[in-house]
Amino acid sequence: MSNLLNDLKNADIGKVLENEPLSKHTTIRIGGPAEILIEPSNSEMLTKALEIIKTYGTKWRAIGRGSNLLVADKGIEGVVIKLGSGMDEMEIDGDVITVGGGYSIIKLATLISKRGLSGLEFSSGIPGSVGGAVYMNAGAHGSDMSKIVKKALVLFEDGTLEWLTNEELEFSYRTSVLQEKRPGICIQVVLQLQEGEKEDIVAVMQKNKDYRRDTQPWNFPCAGSIFRNPLPNYAGQLVEDAGLKGHRIGGAQVSDMHGNFIVNAGGASAQDVFDLIEFVKTKVFEKYGITMETEVEIIGSK
Repeated sequence: MSNLLNDLKNADIGKVLENEPLSKHTTIRIGGPAEILIEPSNSEMLTKALEIIKTYGTKWRAIGRGSNLLVADKGIEGVVIKLGSGMDEMEIDGDVITVGGGYSIIKLATLISKRGLSGLEFSSGIPGSVGGAVYMNAGAHGSDMSKIVKKALVLFEDGTLEWLTNEELEFSYRTSVLQEKRPGICIQVVLQLQEGEKEDIVAVMQKNKDYRRDTQPWNFPCAGSIFRNPLPNYAGQLVEDAGLKGHRIGGAQVSDMHGNFIVNAGGASAQDVFDLIEFVKTKVFEKYGITMETEVEIIGSK
Protein backbone atom coordinates (compact mmCIF):
# COMPACT_ATOMS: atom_id res chain seq x y z
CA MET A 1 0.00 0.00 0.00
CA SER A 2 2.94 2.34 0.63
CA ASN A 3 3.98 2.13 -3.04
CA LEU A 4 0.47 3.00 -4.16
CA LEU A 5 0.37 5.89 -1.69
CA ASN A 6 3.66 7.25 -3.01
CA ASP A 7 2.58 6.91 -6.63
CA LEU A 8 -0.68 8.75 -5.95
CA LYS A 9 1.15 11.54 -4.15
CA ASN A 10 3.77 11.85 -6.88
CA ALA A 11 1.05 12.02 -9.55
CA ASP A 12 -0.15 15.35 -8.15
CA ILE A 13 -3.80 14.35 -8.52
CA GLY A 14 -5.07 16.40 -5.57
CA LYS A 15 -5.33 15.61 -1.86
CA VAL A 16 -3.90 12.23 -0.83
CA LEU A 17 -4.28 11.22 2.82
CA GLU A 18 -3.23 8.08 4.69
CA ASN A 19 -5.33 6.44 7.42
CA GLU A 20 -7.81 9.29 7.25
CA PRO A 21 -10.69 8.98 9.79
CA LEU A 22 -13.92 8.87 7.81
CA SER A 23 -15.74 10.33 10.79
CA LYS A 24 -14.43 13.62 9.38
CA HIS A 25 -16.20 12.93 6.09
CA THR A 26 -19.65 11.62 7.11
CA THR A 27 -22.60 13.68 8.32
CA ILE A 28 -23.17 11.30 11.24
CA ARG A 29 -19.53 11.86 12.32
CA ILE A 30 -18.85 8.12 12.61
CA GLY A 31 -16.42 5.90 10.73
CA GLY A 32 -13.04 4.25 10.97
CA PRO A 33 -10.08 5.16 8.77
CA ALA A 34 -9.64 4.84 5.04
CA GLU A 35 -6.27 3.31 4.23
CA ILE A 36 -5.95 5.99 1.56
CA LEU A 37 -8.35 8.86 0.89
CA ILE A 38 -7.98 10.98 -2.20
CA GLU A 39 -9.85 14.08 -3.31
CA PRO A 40 -9.08 14.58 -7.01
CA SER A 41 -8.62 18.16 -8.17
CA ASN A 42 -10.68 17.57 -11.35
CA SER A 43 -12.18 14.81 -13.48
CA GLU A 44 -8.92 14.28 -15.41
CA MET A 45 -7.08 13.68 -12.15
CA LEU A 46 -9.82 11.29 -11.05
CA THR A 47 -9.27 9.24 -14.19
CA LYS A 48 -5.52 9.34 -13.63
CA ALA A 49 -5.95 8.20 -10.02
CA LEU A 50 -8.06 5.23 -11.07
CA GLU A 51 -5.48 4.22 -13.65
CA ILE A 52 -2.84 4.11 -10.90
CA ILE A 53 -5.15 2.25 -8.51
CA LYS A 54 -5.96 -0.28 -11.22
CA THR A 55 -2.27 -1.13 -11.76
CA TYR A 56 -2.11 -2.25 -8.14
CA GLY A 57 -5.41 -4.12 -8.23
CA THR A 58 -6.49 -2.25 -5.12
CA LYS A 59 -10.13 -1.98 -4.08
CA TRP A 60 -11.71 1.46 -4.21
CA ARG A 61 -15.01 3.18 -3.65
CA ALA A 62 -16.34 6.70 -4.01
CA ILE A 63 -18.15 8.96 -1.56
CA GLY A 64 -19.65 12.41 -1.86
CA ARG A 65 -20.44 14.65 1.08
CA GLY A 66 -20.95 11.71 3.43
CA SER A 67 -24.71 11.82 3.89
CA ASN A 68 -26.73 8.60 3.77
CA LEU A 69 -23.51 6.81 4.66
CA LEU A 70 -22.47 4.74 7.66
CA VAL A 71 -18.84 3.57 7.80
CA ALA A 72 -17.88 0.67 10.06
CA ASP A 73 -15.54 1.26 13.00
CA LYS A 74 -12.69 -0.69 11.43
CA GLY A 75 -12.80 1.57 8.41
CA ILE A 76 -12.28 0.75 4.75
CA GLU A 77 -9.51 -1.19 3.08
CA GLY A 78 -8.09 0.24 -0.09
CA VAL A 79 -8.79 3.68 -1.51
CA VAL A 80 -11.70 6.02 -0.84
CA ILE A 81 -12.27 8.64 -3.53
CA LYS A 82 -14.06 11.74 -2.29
CA LEU A 83 -15.80 13.86 -4.89
CA GLY A 84 -15.52 17.40 -3.59
CA SER A 85 -13.91 20.64 -4.65
CA GLY A 86 -12.58 20.33 -8.17
CA MET A 87 -15.49 18.11 -9.15
CA ASP A 88 -18.09 20.82 -8.74
CA GLU A 89 -18.24 22.69 -12.03
CA MET A 90 -21.64 23.92 -13.20
CA GLU A 91 -23.09 25.37 -16.42
CA ILE A 92 -26.59 26.69 -17.11
CA ASP A 93 -28.01 26.66 -20.64
CA GLY A 94 -31.62 27.80 -20.52
CA ASP A 95 -33.50 25.13 -18.57
CA VAL A 96 -30.71 22.54 -18.89
CA ILE A 97 -28.05 22.28 -16.17
CA THR A 98 -24.74 20.44 -16.53
CA VAL A 99 -23.15 19.96 -13.12
CA GLY A 100 -20.25 18.06 -11.56
CA GLY A 101 -20.83 15.12 -9.26
CA GLY A 102 -19.17 16.88 -6.33
CA TYR A 103 -21.51 19.89 -6.39
CA SER A 104 -23.65 20.42 -3.29
CA ILE A 105 -27.25 19.62 -4.14
CA ILE A 106 -28.52 22.18 -1.60
CA LYS A 107 -26.35 24.86 -3.16
CA LEU A 108 -27.53 23.90 -6.65
CA ALA A 109 -31.20 23.92 -5.68
CA THR A 110 -30.84 27.34 -4.08
CA LEU A 111 -28.99 28.77 -7.07
CA ILE A 112 -31.40 27.56 -9.74
CA SER A 113 -34.46 28.60 -7.74
CA LYS A 114 -33.22 32.17 -7.98
CA ARG A 115 -33.06 31.68 -11.76
CA GLY A 116 -36.72 30.66 -11.85
CA LEU A 117 -35.95 27.03 -12.67
CA SER A 118 -38.13 24.30 -11.18
CA GLY A 119 -37.48 20.61 -10.55
CA LEU A 120 -35.11 20.50 -7.59
CA GLU A 121 -37.41 21.92 -4.92
CA PHE A 122 -37.64 18.49 -3.29
CA SER A 123 -33.91 18.54 -2.50
CA SER A 124 -34.03 21.60 -0.28
CA GLY A 125 -32.27 20.52 2.91
CA ILE A 126 -30.73 17.29 1.53
CA PRO A 127 -27.05 17.50 2.63
CA GLY A 128 -25.43 15.57 -0.17
CA SER A 129 -23.68 15.87 -3.50
CA VAL A 130 -25.27 15.76 -6.93
CA GLY A 131 -23.37 12.57 -7.81
CA GLY A 132 -24.51 10.90 -4.62
CA ALA A 133 -28.08 12.00 -5.31
CA VAL A 134 -27.95 10.32 -8.72
CA TYR A 135 -26.35 7.19 -7.25
CA MET A 136 -29.09 6.85 -4.60
CA ASN A 137 -31.92 8.39 -6.64
CA ALA A 138 -32.39 10.79 -3.76
CA GLY A 139 -35.87 12.10 -3.27
CA ALA A 140 -38.41 13.70 -0.98
CA HIS A 141 -41.80 15.39 -1.05
CA GLY A 142 -43.09 13.16 -3.84
CA SER A 143 -40.23 13.66 -6.28
CA ASP A 144 -36.72 12.38 -6.90
CA MET A 145 -33.71 12.63 -9.21
CA SER A 146 -35.21 10.28 -11.80
CA LYS A 147 -37.69 13.01 -12.70
CA ILE A 148 -35.01 15.48 -13.83
CA VAL A 149 -31.90 13.54 -14.92
CA LYS A 150 -31.39 13.47 -18.69
CA LYS A 151 -28.07 11.64 -18.63
CA ALA A 152 -25.03 11.10 -16.43
CA LEU A 153 -21.34 10.71 -17.21
CA VAL A 154 -20.12 7.65 -15.32
CA LEU A 155 -16.57 6.54 -14.68
CA PHE A 156 -16.37 2.77 -14.32
CA GLU A 157 -13.75 0.77 -12.46
CA ASP A 158 -11.94 -0.21 -15.64
CA GLY A 159 -11.33 3.47 -16.36
CA THR A 160 -13.92 3.81 -19.13
CA LEU A 161 -16.24 6.81 -19.30
CA GLU A 162 -19.78 6.43 -20.56
CA TRP A 163 -22.82 8.65 -20.76
CA LEU A 164 -25.86 6.77 -19.43
CA THR A 165 -29.35 7.98 -20.27
CA ASN A 166 -32.13 8.22 -17.71
CA GLU A 167 -33.43 4.84 -18.87
CA GLU A 168 -29.99 3.24 -18.71
CA LEU A 169 -29.54 4.46 -15.14
CA GLU A 170 -32.49 2.20 -14.21
CA PHE A 171 -33.78 4.41 -11.43
CA SER A 172 -36.15 2.98 -8.87
CA TYR A 173 -36.95 3.77 -5.25
CA ARG A 174 -33.65 5.03 -3.76
CA THR A 175 -31.62 2.97 -6.18
CA SER A 176 -29.90 3.16 -9.55
CA VAL A 177 -27.87 0.87 -11.77
CA LEU A 178 -24.71 2.40 -10.29
CA GLN A 179 -25.12 0.72 -6.93
CA GLU A 180 -24.69 -2.94 -7.79
CA LYS A 181 -25.49 -3.85 -11.39
CA ARG A 182 -22.94 -1.46 -12.95
CA PRO A 183 -20.90 0.10 -10.13
CA GLY A 184 -19.41 3.44 -11.09
CA ILE A 185 -18.89 7.08 -10.18
CA CYS A 186 -21.24 9.76 -11.43
CA ILE A 187 -18.81 12.55 -12.26
CA GLN A 188 -21.19 14.77 -14.21
CA VAL A 189 -24.92 14.96 -14.82
CA VAL A 190 -27.24 16.82 -17.16
CA LEU A 191 -30.53 17.89 -15.60
CA GLN A 192 -33.68 18.92 -17.44
CA LEU A 193 -35.56 21.53 -15.44
CA GLN A 194 -38.60 23.67 -16.18
CA GLU A 195 -39.05 27.40 -16.21
CA GLY A 196 -41.37 28.69 -13.52
CA GLU A 197 -42.20 31.62 -11.30
CA LYS A 198 -39.22 32.41 -9.10
CA GLU A 199 -41.37 33.45 -6.15
CA ASP A 200 -43.38 30.21 -6.27
CA ILE A 201 -40.26 28.03 -6.53
CA VAL A 202 -38.52 29.80 -3.65
CA ALA A 203 -41.69 29.52 -1.55
CA VAL A 204 -41.90 25.75 -2.11
CA MET A 205 -38.22 25.34 -1.27
CA GLN A 206 -38.63 27.33 1.92
CA LYS A 207 -41.66 25.25 2.88
CA ASN A 208 -39.68 22.03 2.35
CA LYS A 209 -36.73 23.42 4.28
CA ASP A 210 -38.99 24.47 7.18
CA TYR A 211 -40.60 21.03 7.22
CA ARG A 212 -37.22 19.35 7.52
CA ARG A 213 -36.13 21.75 10.24
CA ASP A 214 -39.34 21.21 12.22
CA THR A 215 -39.55 17.42 11.88
CA GLN A 216 -36.00 16.12 11.45
CA PRO A 217 -33.03 16.19 13.86
CA TRP A 218 -30.53 18.27 11.94
CA ASN A 219 -29.21 19.63 15.25
CA PHE A 220 -27.53 16.23 15.81
CA PRO A 221 -25.07 14.40 13.55
CA CYS A 222 -27.07 11.88 11.51
CA ALA A 223 -26.96 10.09 8.20
CA GLY A 224 -30.49 10.91 7.04
CA SER A 225 -33.26 8.34 6.71
CA ILE A 226 -32.14 4.96 8.03
CA PHE A 227 -34.87 2.72 6.60
CA ARG A 228 -36.63 2.52 3.26
CA ASN A 229 -40.36 3.09 3.48
CA PRO A 230 -42.07 -0.33 3.25
CA LEU A 231 -44.91 1.17 1.20
CA PRO A 232 -47.76 1.71 1.76
CA ASN A 233 -46.37 2.07 5.28
CA TYR A 234 -43.86 4.68 6.36
CA ALA A 235 -40.76 3.63 8.26
CA GLY A 236 -40.79 6.54 10.69
CA GLN A 237 -44.42 5.94 11.64
CA LEU A 238 -43.81 2.22 12.20
CA VAL A 239 -40.86 2.96 14.47
CA GLU A 240 -42.83 5.57 16.39
CA ASP A 241 -45.91 3.33 16.77
CA ALA A 242 -43.63 0.58 18.09
CA GLY A 243 -42.65 2.97 20.90
CA LEU A 244 -39.02 3.21 19.83
CA LYS A 245 -38.49 6.97 19.52
CA GLY A 246 -35.74 7.97 21.90
CA HIS A 247 -34.46 4.41 22.36
CA ARG A 248 -30.71 4.45 22.81
CA ILE A 249 -27.84 1.99 22.53
CA GLY A 250 -24.50 3.47 23.51
CA GLY A 251 -24.19 6.83 21.81
CA ALA A 252 -26.73 6.02 19.09
CA GLN A 253 -30.33 7.09 19.57
CA VAL A 254 -33.57 6.90 17.62
CA SER A 255 -34.44 10.56 17.22
CA ASP A 256 -37.12 12.03 19.47
CA MET A 257 -38.28 14.06 16.47
CA HIS A 258 -38.53 11.41 13.73
CA GLY A 259 -38.57 7.64 14.01
CA ASN A 260 -36.61 7.08 10.80
CA PHE A 261 -33.53 8.94 12.01
CA ILE A 262 -30.76 7.59 14.21
CA VAL A 263 -28.56 10.31 15.63
CA ASN A 264 -25.10 10.38 17.09
CA ALA A 265 -26.14 11.61 20.53
CA GLY A 266 -22.52 11.71 21.68
CA GLY A 267 -19.57 9.40 21.12
CA ALA A 268 -21.54 6.85 19.12
CA SER A 269 -19.69 4.07 17.36
CA ALA A 270 -20.81 2.46 14.14
CA GLN A 271 -21.46 -0.70 16.13
CA ASP A 272 -23.87 1.23 18.35
CA VAL A 273 -25.79 2.23 15.23
CA PHE A 274 -25.69 -1.29 13.79
CA ASP A 275 -27.05 -2.71 17.05
CA LEU A 276 -29.79 -0.10 17.22
CA ILE A 277 -30.80 -0.78 13.61
CA GLU A 278 -31.12 -4.50 14.33
CA PHE A 279 -33.08 -3.80 17.53
CA VAL A 280 -35.55 -1.61 15.64
CA LYS A 281 -35.91 -4.15 12.82
CA THR A 282 -36.62 -6.92 15.34
CA LYS A 283 -39.22 -4.92 17.28
CA VAL A 284 -41.05 -3.71 14.17
CA PHE A 285 -41.15 -7.23 12.77
CA GLU A 286 -42.45 -8.63 16.06
CA LYS A 287 -45.20 -6.02 16.19
CA TYR A 288 -46.23 -5.75 12.54
CA GLY A 289 -44.62 -8.65 10.67
CA ILE A 290 -42.91 -6.11 8.41
CA THR A 291 -39.24 -6.52 7.47
CA MET A 292 -37.45 -3.18 7.51
CA GLU A 293 -34.69 -2.61 4.97
CA THR A 294 -31.97 -0.02 5.41
CA GLU A 295 -31.78 2.97 3.09
CA VAL A 296 -28.52 4.27 4.54
CA GLU A 297 -25.50 2.75 2.79
CA ILE A 298 -23.33 0.68 5.14
CA ILE A 299 -19.72 0.19 4.10
CA GLY A 300 -16.44 -1.00 5.58
CA SER A 301 -15.20 -3.90 7.68
CA LYS A 302 -17.36 -4.66 10.70
